[in-house]
Amino acid sequence: RAIALRAGVSSATVSRVINGSPLVKEKTARRIRKILDEVNFIPNPVATTLKYGRSKTYGLIIPDIRNPFYSEFLGEFEELLAEMDHEVLLTSVQTGSMLVKSVRRMLMRQVDGAVLMASEFDTHEIEPLFLHKIPIVTVDRRSVRAGCSDVAIDFEGGYLQAVQHLRELGHKRLGYIGGTDGLRTSVIRFAAFQSAVEKSGMRFYPSLVRSGDYRIAGGERAVVPLMAERSRPTAILTANDLTAFGAIRGLHSMGLSVPQDVSLVGLDDVLLCDVLQPPLTTIRIPCKRMAEACIRALNHTKENIDRCGSRYSVAAELIVRESTARVTRARG
Repeated sequence: RAIALRAGVSSATVSRVINGSPLVKEKTARRIRKILDEVNFIPNPVATTLKYGRSKTYGLIIPDIRNPFYSEFLGEFEELLAEMDHEVLLTSVQTGSMLVKSVRRMLMRQVDGAVLMASEFDTHEIEPLFLHKIPIVTVDRRSVRAGCSDVAIDFEGGYLQAVQHLRELGHKRLGYIGGTDGLRTSVIRFAAFQSAVEKSGMRFYPSLVRSGDYRIAGGERAVVPLMAERSRPTAILTANDLTAFGAIRGLHSMGLSVPQDVSLVGLDDVLLCDVLQPPLTTIRIPCKRMAEACIRALNHTKENIDRCGSRYSVAAELIVRESTARVTRARG
């Protein structure tokens, strides 16, 4: 009202200018914007939310902020939202009870939608969001329902590229260090690896499979008994890059080197992969394309909250660096 009084217009006109409405004449809009700049006016988002019921905020729930993949995704997601004049409300959870608390916090903030990357939790944990008619996007749940779309990563295509790359290098015995047992995403990744081996006409060795926990320590613990097998693998694929980092550390502790003694392939392509020694061959999950797919899925679901959501897919790409090499006669 104070700005309107100073500009000689109605408060509704000032509101339209602040919100970018084309209904105000440009000359009038310039005069109002000049006054707004002079007084360093900052709109109150809380008041806007109360008036219109829209917060211009999207929730993002991730399983572990310490994993660099999620922080890199957050950067891309937040940048895209900024271009839309939207913000992100972030929460990192490791348990179902924490997820429920995060959901309640987002409901209190009246988020316009939420992306759930912690898709290993059961759907009943996020029912409050559905009941409040807020659009949801899950990642790698690979199922949809009313008000909920899904963005799936093409692990199958990514692992197939990696396995075929190793086959061309002469590898025949492939090992695998997976994620935490029992998690949906761990099952999906392992199934994609096994399918890739069989599609490539290679033999799958169950004895060369170990479980990790998506962290460096898990990869380090898993690689030692894996390499203690009588017929040990000549190459190892992992469920994510942090697992591969740990595997390298475990191999070094055993006096083994990468790729001279064993080739190694990660998954994610976090920024550290290129500075690691040796630089890590990995299956890239493009964070920007993934963020774009999540926003498209949110917009699709917002159009009609009552209809069944859609499924979106993000292609993975093998990035070959120095951690894979041709099998030597001694290893083969």
